[in-house]
Amino acid sequence: MTHPADIERHPDIAEMRTRYEIAAASPVAQLMDGLTLLSGIYLALSPWIAGFSGLTGITANNLVTGLCVAGLGLGFSFAFGRTYGIAWCAPVLGVWTIVAPWVISGDMSTTRTIWSNVVVGALICVLGLATMSLAGARSGWRMGPRTRSRAESPR
Repeated sequence: MTHPADIERHPDIAEMRTRYEIAAASPVAQLMDGLTLLSGIYLALSPWIAGFSGLTGITANNLVTGLCVAGLGLGFSFAFGRTYGIAWCAPVLGVWTIVAPWVISGDMSTTRTIWSNVVVGALICVLGLATMSLAGARSGWRMGPRTRSRAESPR
């Protein structure tokens, strides 16, 4: 009978955690994590920074979405091995940030709102895609079927 604690001692788990720790320790990963955190903080504060805080729907949206993105940035920097699987959320939140001024009910499409959301949303989307690719490149994960090396091919 297998116990849940037995999986923690599996050699593949230790190897995967080591790979993710190495990926998270790279300067590129640290830069992406920091920029994701700062993008989230800016998005949360953007209604007051860019001056559209009187628009309640987009203000609440940017505050909540920004806090989510900042939380993802913190998660990536503190526990990349455990949070890489939700890296796909950052590009989704980036796309949402871009379209939010037109989707949220009410007149939210002021010039300040649009520019602020489009620029920071695109940045969040790019950073999220980069984080996803970093996780895939460092872990050996690839899209599509895995090709065998000469040493692995049957003779």
